[in-house]
Amino acid sequence: MKPRDLFDMILLAALWGGSFLFMRYDAPAFGAVPLIWLRMAIAAACLMPLLLWRGHGKVLREHAGMITLLGVSSTALPYVLIAWAMLSITSGLASILNAATPIFTAIVAAVWLRDKLSYSQILGLVIGFGGVSLLAADKADFKPGGSGWAIIAMLLAALLYGFSTNLTKRYLGKVPPLVNAAGASLTSAVLLTPLAWWYWPAKMPGLTAWLAVIGLGAGSTALALLLFFRLIANIGAARAITVTFLIPLFGILWGYLFLHETLNAGMLLGGGVVIVGTALATGVLRLPGMAGRTAA
Repeated sequence: MKPRDLFDMILLAALWGGSFLFMRYDAPAFGAVPLIWLRMAIAAACLMPLLLWRGHGKVLREHAGMITLLGVSSTALPYVLIAWAMLSITSGLASILNAATPIFTAIVAAVWLRDKLSYSQILGLVIGFGGVSLLAADKADFKPGGSGWAIIAMLLAALLYGFSTNLTKRYLGKVPPLVNAAGASLTSAVLLTPLAWWYWPAKMPGLTAWLAVIGLGAGSTALALLLFFRLIANIGAARAITVTFLIPLFGILWGYLFLHETLNAGMLLGGGVVIVGTALATGVLRLPGMAGRTAA
């Protein structure tokens, strides 16, 4: 990995780790759908002028159908699920659950793209889901007001990320990163407009909440999507998605510094198991004698 790609990955992890902070703060003020509509509208407002200035409008039109699907699966649906989950769980726990994304990416690649999994990767999938189970066992509560459904929402978002990453790899790998980022943002903003209007909060949020939305839309979305799709183009989807290893570090750090969230031993243990399993599932960590052997 080139130094520039490594810098992009660290910056992306910091930005996406910050998104959990922003959503944890803003979701109660705006509601899940209006918050994500604002997030994507701001991102589209930042990215679309740049796309048109670079003359990529024709490319966007040529791939409009697939980019629309990308927008639904990579931003609109998972972002709403995460924002809704943030009403019940901390930003630190959400960022740890998000680290399961590469596990779902590997599963989708195996099922859809017929990528063969080594025995080491299969072991990683089992370990990773074991870590998620540890986290869920400690936190899951399906009673009214509990966090059980929020955890399921986070895992569904991770599954959608896994699908959209492979979608990009399969159909949009040669499309400029700016086109994917701008197109996904615009699609999400347009599709969420009627729902955002319907669920718009009765009481207007304060200035701090609006500043957080701007940070979420411009930094943790517009800039972050540009970095992510550029990483996919430069180092490949499988390696780019490993950015989720770093996101919990920043998610926990920002939550501790700005929201005074605490981190218990169960979260540390479960998070560590998820990260080890994910490292095996993506091939970042290889077990001697198992890495090259694939399952039939």
